[in-house]
Amino acid sequence: MVFAGAMAVAMALDALIGWPNWLFARVGHPVTWLGRLISAIDTAWNRSSDPPVLRRAAGIAGALFVIALAVAFAWAIQVALGSGWARVILLGILAWPLVALRSLHDHVAAVAAPLAVGDIVGARSAVSQIVGRDPATLDDAGIARAAIESLAENASDGIVAPVFWGALLGLPGIVGYKAINTLDSMIGHRSERHEAFGWAAARIDDLANLLPARLTGLLFMLLASRRSDAWSCMLRDAQKHRSPNAGWPEAAMAGGLGVRLSGPRIYHGRTADEPWLNEGARDPDAADIGNGLKLYRRAMLLLAGMFVVLALL
Repeated sequence: MVFAGAMAVAMALDALIGWPNWLFARVGHPVTWLGRLISAIDTAWNRSSDPPVLRRAAGIAGALFVIALAVAFAWAIQVALGSGWARVILLGILAWPLVALRSLHDHVAAVAAPLAVGDIVGARSAVSQIVGRDPATLDDAGIARAAIESLAENASDGIVAPVFWGALLGLPGIVGYKAINTLDSMIGHRSERHEAFGWAAARIDDLANLLPARLTGLLFMLLASRRSDAWSCMLRDAQKHRSPNAGWPEAAMAGGLGVRLSGPRIYHGRTADEPWLNEGARDPDAADIGNGLKLYRRAMLLLAGMFVVLALL
């Protein structure tokens, strides 16, 4: 299981050093490279003068082109590598920038620190970096909910899903997934501009996250102090979520921490009447963000350990 070992290397590198600012300043990041390509295709192919059927067809072609190009590039690199443990290390180094393990932890921890000392302005500023809802409308509990929800959802999208596909398919798997996820984040919106053009990007992302989201929920459940609550909440509430996938890790986190998540929130001046996950539980606070981060660290350590065991078999 060379690929599983490579994903363990990538996770270890990212946990230790993340993606340094000096490196980003010099070479950027693979996601920004993909972003520039997607933006160019969106500009050239997504024409407002075209009827919706043509815009959807163009979006399908654009999504498949980006994914195919990314996978082909990664495959060409992978076949050029050597064999044995040297190959494991090299694949891990190449996969490293596509794992957002440390970045997610640091961004969520940056919300907990000011919230714990009553600095709601600082907490709102920090949470605005990781969620799209209007931070000015959030009270202490709303800030804590937003941070914990982001932690749970992005643990799946930013770490578990990429390394899951990387462990199965190697570098083409993790690069292909990041192409899919970046497409969804940029054009997979139900906005006037992207309702048709981004349809394929959103559907492909849903499929790519189907198994990883449920795996993330299981990891949280297994390591939660309230294991039975996490399990029952995940089974009961996951499908209430607007996303077919995000509800699984979020519901497991809600039950595991004994708090309620989701619920109504405001985006761009409009209220989204989302259902509660673990309704009836108390609202979270800064301490619960810290407990969520502890659960996240344990879950990621277990996942990396599973990859190491697979690599040694």
